[in-house]
Amino acid sequence: ELAGPRRKLGVGPQELVLHRFFSGRGALRFQGGYFGIRHNDAWIDELLYNLGLADKAQANMRQLSGGMKRRVLVALALVHRPPIIVLDEPTAGVDVELRQTLWQFIARLNQEGHTVLLTTHYLEEAEALCGRIAMLKAGQVVALDRTSALLKTVSGNVLQFKTSSALPAELAALARVTGRIVQLPAHDALEIERHLATLRSAHVDVQDLEIRRPDLEDVFLQLMTTATPSSKPVERTEVAA
Repeated sequence: ELAGPRRKLGVGPQELVLHRFFSGRGALRFQGGYFGIRHNDAWIDELLYNLGLADKAQANMRQLSGGMKRRVLVALALVHRPPIIVLDEPTAGVDVELRQTLWQFIARLNQEGHTVLLTTHYLEEAEALCGRIAMLKAGQVVALDRTSALLKTVSGNVLQFKTSSALPAELAALARVTGRIVQLPAHDALEIERHLATLRSAHVDVQDLEIRRPDLEDVFLQLMTTATPSSKPVERTEVAA
């Protein structure tokens, strides 16, 4: 029986390491046995339901898709109700519907008092879910602060639109382009107008134009271009939630 600090910690690793010859329900019962937990079928049923595994509860692990196996990993981390939950990219390869369901469940556990440490490449998830964020560059912490404080480090607005046209050189040097989506930083209304005038002069076909506030991705990209790996982390006293 595992006791002490290990019992207080639930870990969902990035690697798909599972009991190959168990069903989902069998794996959860077996995992609970490590912690001396028996007769916890009600909690196992709740995990299976909330993680979209109820209809696969008796399926062998080898029959599950990668996304289903990822769900089982999260369930295994939660089976002994640990106060601290560590999840390493839990939504990698997971469909959008499950991602929403998973985060609703994890947010509920957090509200009930569980501390959740999350590693993710999905910055919109980090912005929506995390109260405190650390960003790494070359293995070194280059930012560590409350989410709201990090968002305030990028001032101004972002002009966002879709286009299939080539951008003029002066805008291409500033733009972040993802497929047909173009994002241009703009510190004030005058700079927005200058961007629009340049686009009109170059006859760029602009669609779905909008002006938005900077998000966590803007913070991240700014840090990756300006911070050096030797930068010291910002010292804070807040506790992660």
